[in-house]
Amino acid sequence: MTTPQHSPRAFFPAENGELLIGGMPVSRLAARVGQTPFYVYDHAALAARVAALRAVLPDTLHLHYAIKANPMPAVVGALAQLVDGLDVASGRELRVALDTGMTPEEISFAGPGKSAGELEQAVAAGVLINIESAREVRLLAEIQARTGWQARVAVRVNPDFDLKSSGMKMGGGPKQFGVDAEAVPALLAEIKQQQLGFEGFHLFAGSQNLRAEAIAEAQRKSFELCLRLAQDAPTPVKSLNLGGGFGIPYFPGEQALDLAPIGANLAELVAQASTRLPGAHLTIELGRYLVGEAGVYICRVLDRKVSRGHTYLITDGGLHHHLSASGNFGQVIRKNYPVLVANRMDREADENVSVVGPLCTPLDLLADRMNLPHAEPGDLIAVLQSGAYGFSASPRDFLSHPQPLEVLV
Repeated sequence: MTTPQHSPRAFFPAENGELLIGGMPVSRLAARVGQTPFYVYDHAALAARVAALRAVLPDTLHLHYAIKANPMPAVVGALAQLVDGLDVASGRELRVALDTGMTPEEISFAGPGKSAGELEQAVAAGVLINIESAREVRLLAEIQARTGWQARVAVRVNPDFDLKSSGMKMGGGPKQFGVDAEAVPALLAEIKQQQLGFEGFHLFAGSQNLRAEAIAEAQRKSFELCLRLAQDAPTPVKSLNLGGGFGIPYFPGEQALDLAPIGANLAELVAQASTRLPGAHLTIELGRYLVGEAGVYICRVLDRKVSRGHTYLITDGGLHHHLSASGNFGQVIRKNYPVLVANRMDREADENVSVVGPLCTPLDLLADRMNLPHAEPGDLIAVLQSGAYGFSASPRDFLSHPQPLEVLV
Protein backbone atom coordinates (compact mmCIF):
# COMPACT_ATOMS: atom_id res chain seq x y z
CA MET A 1 0.00 0.00 0.00
CA THR A 2 1.32 3.46 -0.92
CA THR A 3 1.93 5.73 2.05
CA PRO A 4 -0.14 8.93 1.66
CA GLN A 5 1.90 12.09 1.20
CA HIS A 6 1.43 15.56 2.59
CA SER A 7 -0.41 18.06 0.43
CA PRO A 8 1.97 20.16 -1.71
CA ARG A 9 3.36 23.30 -0.05
CA ALA A 10 1.08 26.25 -0.67
CA PHE A 11 3.96 28.69 -0.17
CA PHE A 12 7.74 28.65 0.43
CA PRO A 13 9.73 27.44 -2.57
CA ALA A 14 13.25 26.06 -2.31
CA GLU A 15 16.39 27.39 -3.98
CA ASN A 16 19.96 26.09 -3.83
CA GLY A 17 18.88 23.48 -1.33
CA GLU A 18 17.26 25.91 1.11
CA LEU A 19 13.69 26.73 1.98
CA LEU A 20 12.85 30.34 1.09
CA ILE A 21 10.67 32.29 3.52
CA GLY A 22 9.88 35.88 2.64
CA GLY A 23 12.24 35.36 -0.29
CA MET A 24 15.17 34.71 2.07
CA PRO A 25 17.13 31.45 2.46
CA VAL A 26 16.31 29.88 5.80
CA SER A 27 19.92 29.84 7.04
CA ARG A 28 20.26 33.58 6.44
CA LEU A 29 16.85 34.18 8.02
CA ALA A 30 17.94 32.30 11.15
CA ALA A 31 21.06 34.47 11.34
CA ARG A 32 18.92 37.60 10.92
CA VAL A 33 16.55 36.53 13.71
CA GLY A 34 19.56 35.85 15.92
CA GLN A 35 18.45 32.61 17.54
CA THR A 36 16.54 29.41 17.13
CA PRO A 37 13.82 28.36 17.70
CA PHE A 38 11.52 30.93 16.15
CA TYR A 39 8.23 31.30 14.35
CA VAL A 40 8.26 33.19 11.07
CA TYR A 41 5.17 34.49 9.25
CA ASP A 42 5.31 35.49 5.58
CA HIS A 43 3.52 38.75 4.73
CA ALA A 44 3.28 37.82 1.05
CA ALA A 45 1.65 34.51 1.95
CA LEU A 46 -0.95 36.32 4.07
CA ALA A 47 -1.73 38.68 1.20
CA ALA A 48 -1.92 35.81 -1.30
CA ARG A 49 -4.38 33.90 0.86
CA VAL A 50 -6.67 36.92 1.25
CA ALA A 51 -6.46 37.61 -2.50
CA ALA A 52 -7.43 34.02 -3.29
CA LEU A 53 -10.47 34.37 -1.07
CA ARG A 54 -11.46 37.74 -2.53
CA ALA A 55 -11.35 36.17 -5.99
CA VAL A 56 -14.18 33.74 -5.17
CA LEU A 57 -16.20 35.57 -2.50
CA PRO A 58 -19.00 38.00 -3.37
CA ASP A 59 -17.84 41.60 -3.29
CA THR A 60 -20.31 42.72 -0.63
CA LEU A 61 -19.44 39.92 1.81
CA HIS A 62 -17.35 41.11 4.77
CA LEU A 63 -14.18 39.14 5.56
CA HIS A 64 -13.02 39.22 9.19
CA TYR A 65 -9.88 37.85 10.83
CA ALA A 66 -10.31 35.93 14.10
CA ILE A 67 -7.32 37.09 16.14
CA LYS A 68 -7.36 34.00 18.38
CA ALA A 69 -5.65 32.03 15.60
CA ASN A 70 -2.53 34.20 15.83
CA PRO A 71 -2.54 37.35 18.00
CA MET A 72 1.01 38.50 17.20
CA PRO A 73 0.58 42.30 16.83
CA ALA A 74 2.59 42.51 13.60
CA VAL A 75 0.48 39.76 12.00
CA VAL A 76 -2.77 41.36 13.16
CA GLY A 77 -1.58 44.73 11.88
CA ALA A 78 -0.73 43.27 8.48
CA LEU A 79 -4.08 41.50 8.15
CA ALA A 80 -5.98 44.59 9.31
CA GLN A 81 -4.88 46.22 6.05
CA LEU A 82 -6.25 43.30 4.03
CA VAL A 83 -9.56 42.32 5.65
CA ASP A 84 -12.77 44.16 6.51
CA GLY A 85 -12.83 43.57 10.24
CA LEU A 86 -11.35 41.82 13.27
CA ASP A 87 -12.85 39.45 15.83
CA VAL A 88 -11.43 39.19 19.35
CA ALA A 89 -11.89 36.80 22.26
CA SER A 90 -10.40 38.74 25.19
CA GLY A 91 -9.67 42.22 26.43
CA ARG A 92 -6.02 41.84 25.50
CA GLU A 93 -6.93 40.86 21.94
CA LEU A 94 -9.26 43.87 21.83
CA ARG A 95 -6.35 46.18 22.63
CA VAL A 96 -4.29 44.59 19.86
CA ALA A 97 -7.18 45.06 17.42
CA LEU A 98 -7.70 48.70 18.34
CA ASP A 99 -3.97 49.41 17.98
CA THR A 100 -4.18 48.46 14.28
CA GLY A 101 -6.43 51.41 13.55
CA MET A 102 -9.32 49.17 12.50
CA THR A 103 -12.56 51.07 13.01
CA PRO A 104 -14.44 49.87 16.12
CA GLU A 105 -17.56 49.39 13.97
CA GLU A 106 -15.77 46.45 12.32
CA ILE A 107 -14.46 44.80 15.51
CA SER A 108 -16.50 42.17 17.35
CA PHE A 109 -15.95 40.46 20.70
CA ALA A 110 -16.99 36.85 21.37
CA GLY A 111 -16.34 34.44 24.22
CA PRO A 112 -18.41 32.51 26.78
CA GLY A 113 -16.75 34.00 29.86
CA LYS A 114 -16.35 37.74 29.35
CA SER A 115 -15.60 39.54 32.61
CA ALA A 116 -17.48 42.65 33.70
CA GLY A 117 -14.30 44.62 33.07
CA GLU A 118 -13.96 43.26 29.54
CA LEU A 119 -17.59 44.11 28.79
CA GLU A 120 -17.09 47.68 29.97
CA GLN A 121 -13.87 47.88 27.94
CA ALA A 122 -15.78 46.73 24.84
CA VAL A 123 -18.67 49.16 25.37
CA ALA A 124 -16.23 52.03 25.89
CA ALA A 125 -14.41 51.10 22.67
CA GLY A 126 -17.65 50.96 20.70
CA VAL A 127 -17.15 47.44 19.34
CA LEU A 128 -19.88 44.87 18.67
CA ILE A 129 -20.35 42.46 21.57
CA ASN A 130 -21.56 38.95 20.76
CA ILE A 131 -23.79 38.13 23.74
CA GLU A 132 -23.52 34.56 25.00
CA SER A 133 -25.77 34.55 28.08
CA ALA A 134 -28.49 36.40 29.97
CA ARG A 135 -25.81 37.44 32.48
CA GLU A 136 -24.10 39.50 29.80
CA VAL A 137 -27.37 41.29 28.98
CA ARG A 138 -27.74 42.30 32.62
CA LEU A 139 -24.14 43.47 32.93
CA LEU A 140 -24.30 45.44 29.69
CA ALA A 141 -27.55 47.09 30.75
CA GLU A 142 -25.91 48.19 34.01
CA ILE A 143 -22.84 49.54 32.18
CA GLN A 144 -25.01 51.38 29.68
CA ALA A 145 -27.19 52.92 32.40
CA ARG A 146 -24.20 53.96 34.50
CA THR A 147 -22.05 55.42 31.74
CA GLY A 148 -24.51 56.53 29.10
CA TRP A 149 -22.49 54.64 26.45
CA GLN A 150 -24.63 52.69 24.00
CA ALA A 151 -23.83 48.97 24.02
CA ARG A 152 -23.72 47.49 20.51
CA VAL A 153 -24.75 43.82 20.66
CA ALA A 154 -25.38 40.74 18.56
CA VAL A 155 -26.52 37.35 19.81
CA ARG A 156 -24.19 34.41 19.41
CA VAL A 157 -26.44 31.47 18.67
CA ASN A 158 -25.75 27.85 19.55
CA PRO A 159 -27.54 26.25 16.60
CA ASP A 160 -29.44 22.97 16.66
CA PHE A 161 -26.97 21.50 14.14
CA ASP A 162 -23.20 21.16 13.87
CA LEU A 163 -20.65 21.44 11.07
CA LYS A 164 -20.27 17.93 9.72
CA SER A 165 -16.71 16.57 9.48
CA SER A 166 -15.28 19.50 11.45
CA GLY A 167 -12.14 19.05 13.51
CA MET A 168 -13.79 20.80 16.45
CA LYS A 169 -17.55 21.18 16.85
CA MET A 170 -18.54 24.61 18.16
CA GLY A 171 -22.32 24.30 17.86
CA GLY A 172 -25.13 21.77 18.14
CA GLY A 173 -26.13 19.92 21.30
CA PRO A 174 -25.09 21.24 24.72
CA LYS A 175 -22.30 23.81 24.34
CA GLN A 176 -20.70 26.50 26.48
CA PHE A 177 -20.69 28.76 23.42
CA GLY A 178 -23.57 31.07 22.59
CA VAL A 179 -27.26 30.93 23.44
CA ASP A 180 -29.28 27.84 22.53
CA ALA A 181 -31.37 28.68 19.47
CA GLU A 182 -34.62 27.88 21.27
CA ALA A 183 -33.73 30.35 24.07
CA VAL A 184 -32.87 33.24 21.74
CA PRO A 185 -36.39 34.75 21.45
CA ALA A 186 -36.59 35.29 25.22
CA LEU A 187 -33.10 36.83 25.21
CA LEU A 188 -34.08 39.16 22.38
CA ALA A 189 -37.04 40.34 24.45
CA GLU A 190 -34.67 41.12 27.32
CA ILE A 191 -32.31 42.99 24.98
CA LYS A 192 -35.28 45.08 23.80
CA GLN A 193 -36.42 45.79 27.36
CA GLN A 194 -32.91 46.90 28.38
CA GLN A 195 -32.65 49.08 25.24
CA LEU A 196 -29.32 47.61 24.15
CA GLY A 197 -28.25 48.39 20.60
CA PHE A 198 -29.16 45.17 18.82
CA GLU A 199 -27.46 44.61 15.46
CA GLY A 200 -27.61 40.94 14.51
CA PHE A 201 -26.52 37.35 15.00
CA HIS A 202 -23.30 35.35 15.11
CA LEU A 203 -23.08 31.60 14.47
CA PHE A 204 -20.00 29.40 14.53
CA ALA A 205 -20.84 25.73 13.97
CA GLY A 206 -17.34 24.21 13.81
CA SER A 207 -13.73 24.54 12.72
CA GLN A 208 -10.96 22.92 10.63
CA ASN A 209 -13.19 21.52 7.90
CA LEU A 210 -11.84 20.43 4.51
CA ARG A 211 -15.21 19.53 2.94
CA ALA A 212 -16.63 22.40 0.94
CA GLU A 213 -20.09 20.83 0.81
CA ALA A 214 -20.24 20.55 4.61
CA ILE A 215 -19.26 24.19 5.06
CA ALA A 216 -21.82 25.33 2.47
CA GLU A 217 -24.55 23.28 4.15
CA ALA A 218 -23.77 24.79 7.55
CA GLN A 219 -23.83 28.29 6.06
CA ARG A 220 -27.24 27.68 4.49
CA LYS A 221 -28.63 26.29 7.74
CA SER A 222 -27.17 29.22 9.69
CA PHE A 223 -28.78 31.69 7.30
CA GLU A 224 -32.20 30.05 7.54
CA LEU A 225 -31.98 29.89 11.34
CA CYS A 226 -31.18 33.59 11.51
CA LEU A 227 -34.14 34.39 9.27
CA ARG A 228 -36.40 32.62 11.77
CA LEU A 229 -34.79 34.31 14.77
CA ALA A 230 -34.97 37.73 13.10
CA GLN A 231 -38.76 37.59 13.44
CA ASP A 232 -38.31 38.21 17.20
CA ALA A 233 -35.53 40.79 16.88
CA PRO A 234 -36.18 44.18 18.49
CA THR A 235 -34.84 46.01 15.41
CA PRO A 236 -33.98 44.98 11.83
CA VAL A 237 -30.86 42.85 11.49
CA LYS A 238 -27.82 44.84 10.40
CA SER A 239 -25.20 42.07 10.46
CA LEU A 240 -25.08 38.31 10.18
CA ASN A 241 -21.77 36.60 10.99
CA LEU A 242 -21.80 33.06 9.54
CA GLY A 243 -18.53 32.09 11.26
CA GLY A 244 -15.81 30.19 9.47
CA GLY A 245 -14.67 26.60 9.76
CA PHE A 246 -12.39 26.64 6.70
CA GLY A 247 -9.63 24.07 7.23
CA ILE A 248 -6.08 23.67 5.99
CA PRO A 249 -4.33 20.36 5.19
CA TYR A 250 -2.05 19.30 8.03
CA PHE A 251 -1.60 15.56 7.64
CA PRO A 252 -0.75 13.00 4.93
CA GLY A 253 -3.65 12.36 2.59
CA GLU A 254 -5.42 15.66 3.28
CA GLN A 255 -6.13 18.00 0.38
CA ALA A 256 -6.62 21.76 0.28
CA LEU A 257 -10.15 23.11 0.60
CA ASP A 258 -11.98 23.83 -2.67
CA LEU A 259 -13.13 27.44 -2.37
CA ALA A 260 -15.22 27.63 -5.55
CA PRO A 261 -18.41 25.93 -4.26
CA ILE A 262 -18.20 27.89 -1.01
CA GLY A 263 -17.94 31.17 -2.92
CA ALA A 264 -20.90 30.22 -5.12
CA ASN A 265 -22.97 29.29 -2.07
CA LEU A 266 -22.15 32.56 -0.30
CA ALA A 267 -23.03 34.53 -3.42
CA GLU A 268 -26.47 32.91 -3.35
CA LEU A 269 -26.91 33.73 0.34
CA VAL A 270 -25.87 37.34 -0.21
CA ALA A 271 -28.42 37.60 -3.01
CA GLN A 272 -31.14 36.15 -0.78
CA ALA A 273 -30.21 38.50 2.05
CA SER A 274 -30.80 41.52 -0.16
CA THR A 275 -34.52 40.73 -0.13
CA ARG A 276 -35.02 38.58 2.96
CA LEU A 277 -32.78 40.67 5.29
CA PRO A 278 -32.76 44.07 3.59
CA GLY A 279 -30.06 46.37 4.92
CA ALA A 280 -28.05 43.55 6.50
CA HIS A 281 -24.49 42.61 5.56
CA LEU A 282 -23.10 39.08 5.74
CA THR A 283 -19.71 38.28 7.28
CA ILE A 284 -17.45 35.26 7.43
CA GLU A 285 -14.87 35.03 10.20
CA LEU A 286 -11.66 33.14 9.43
CA GLY A 287 -8.58 32.56 11.54
CA ARG A 288 -6.60 29.42 10.79
CA TYR A 289 -7.39 29.61 7.06
CA LEU A 290 -5.80 33.06 6.77
CA VAL A 291 -2.63 32.47 8.81
CA GLY A 292 -2.06 28.73 9.22
CA GLU A 293 -0.12 28.04 6.04
CA ALA A 294 1.71 31.39 6.17
CA GLY A 295 3.73 30.40 9.26
CA VAL A 296 6.75 28.15 9.80
CA TYR A 297 8.39 27.00 13.03
CA ILE A 298 12.18 26.73 12.78
CA CYS A 299 14.42 24.89 15.22
CA ARG A 300 17.98 23.57 15.06
CA VAL A 301 19.34 20.05 15.41
CA LEU A 302 21.47 19.79 18.56
CA ASP A 303 22.31 16.11 18.47
CA ARG A 304 21.93 13.00 16.36
CA LYS A 305 21.34 9.90 18.43
CA VAL A 306 20.80 6.23 17.55
CA SER A 307 18.92 4.13 20.07
CA ARG A 308 18.56 0.41 19.34
CA GLY A 309 18.61 0.99 15.62
CA HIS A 310 16.36 4.06 15.44
CA THR A 311 17.69 7.56 14.80
CA TYR A 312 16.57 10.59 16.78
CA LEU A 313 17.26 14.18 15.76
CA ILE A 314 17.27 16.14 19.01
CA THR A 315 16.46 19.82 18.51
CA ASP A 316 16.28 23.01 20.55
CA GLY A 317 12.51 23.17 19.86
CA GLY A 318 9.61 21.00 20.85
CA LEU A 319 6.17 20.68 22.35
CA HIS A 320 6.70 23.61 24.76
CA HIS A 321 6.85 25.87 21.70
CA HIS A 322 4.57 23.97 19.30
CA LEU A 323 2.07 21.89 21.23
CA SER A 324 -0.14 21.17 18.22
CA ALA A 325 2.69 19.74 16.09
CA SER A 326 3.57 17.40 18.96
CA GLY A 327 0.09 15.87 18.72
CA ASN A 328 -0.98 17.02 22.18
CA PHE A 329 -3.48 19.70 21.11
CA GLY A 330 -6.58 17.68 20.34
CA GLN A 331 -5.28 14.89 18.07
CA VAL A 332 -6.90 11.54 18.85
CA ILE A 333 -4.36 9.61 16.81
CA ARG A 334 -1.05 11.41 16.44
CA LYS A 335 -0.06 12.33 12.87
CA ASN A 336 2.94 14.23 11.57
CA TYR A 337 2.74 17.83 10.44
CA PRO A 338 4.76 18.57 7.28
CA VAL A 339 8.35 18.61 8.57
CA LEU A 340 11.43 19.43 6.48
CA VAL A 341 15.19 19.60 6.85
CA ALA A 342 15.06 23.19 5.67
CA ASN A 343 18.68 23.57 4.58
CA ARG A 344 18.83 20.20 2.77
CA MET A 345 15.89 20.61 0.42
CA ASP A 346 17.89 19.22 -2.52
CA ARG A 347 18.58 15.89 -0.76
CA GLU A 348 16.52 12.70 -0.94
CA ALA A 349 14.51 11.60 2.09
CA ASP A 350 16.76 8.62 2.63
CA GLU A 351 16.32 7.72 6.29
CA ASN A 352 13.52 7.15 8.77
CA VAL A 353 13.96 9.29 11.89
CA SER A 354 12.11 10.90 14.75
CA VAL A 355 12.51 14.61 15.45
CA VAL A 356 12.29 15.39 19.16
CA GLY A 357 12.91 18.31 21.45
CA PRO A 358 15.07 18.77 24.56
CA LEU A 359 12.37 18.07 27.16
CA CYS A 360 12.39 15.15 29.56
CA THR A 361 9.15 13.62 28.32
CA PRO A 362 8.35 11.17 25.50
CA LEU A 363 5.55 13.56 24.48
CA ASP A 364 8.19 15.97 23.12
CA LEU A 365 7.87 14.77 19.53
CA LEU A 366 7.80 16.90 16.38
CA ALA A 367 8.03 14.10 13.81
CA ASP A 368 7.53 10.41 14.51
CA ARG A 369 9.36 7.90 12.27
CA MET A 370 9.30 10.19 9.27
CA ASN A 371 11.37 9.85 6.10
CA LEU A 372 13.75 12.83 5.92
CA PRO A 373 17.10 13.68 4.34
CA HIS A 374 20.14 12.88 6.44
CA ALA A 375 20.61 15.66 9.00
CA GLU A 376 23.42 16.55 11.36
CA PRO A 377 23.79 18.92 14.34
CA GLY A 378 23.47 22.49 13.11
CA ASP A 379 20.90 21.71 10.44
CA LEU A 380 17.55 23.50 10.52
CA ILE A 381 14.21 21.76 10.93
CA ALA A 382 11.08 23.48 9.58
CA VAL A 383 7.55 22.61 10.70
CA LEU A 384 5.08 23.93 8.15
CA GLN A 385 1.40 24.84 8.75
CA SER A 386 2.51 26.64 11.92
CA GLY A 387 0.89 30.05 11.54
CA ALA A 388 -2.18 29.28 13.66
CA TYR A 389 -2.45 28.05 17.26
CA GLY A 390 1.30 27.62 17.57
CA PHE A 391 3.21 30.12 19.71
CA SER A 392 0.18 31.37 21.68
CA ALA A 393 -1.34 27.91 22.22
CA SER A 394 1.79 26.26 23.64
CA PRO A 395 3.07 25.82 27.24
CA ARG A 396 6.19 27.89 26.65
CA ASP A 397 7.29 27.89 30.30
CA PHE A 398 7.17 24.09 30.58
CA LEU A 399 10.55 22.94 31.96
CA SER A 400 11.82 26.53 31.77
CA HIS A 401 13.65 26.35 28.47
CA PRO A 402 14.31 29.56 26.49
CA GLN A 403 11.37 31.21 24.76
CA PRO A 404 11.05 31.20 20.96
CA LEU A 405 10.83 34.42 18.99
CA GLU A 406 8.23 35.50 16.43
CA VAL A 407 8.97 37.52 13.29
CA LEU A 408 7.00 38.75 10.29
CA VAL A 409 8.92 38.94 7.00
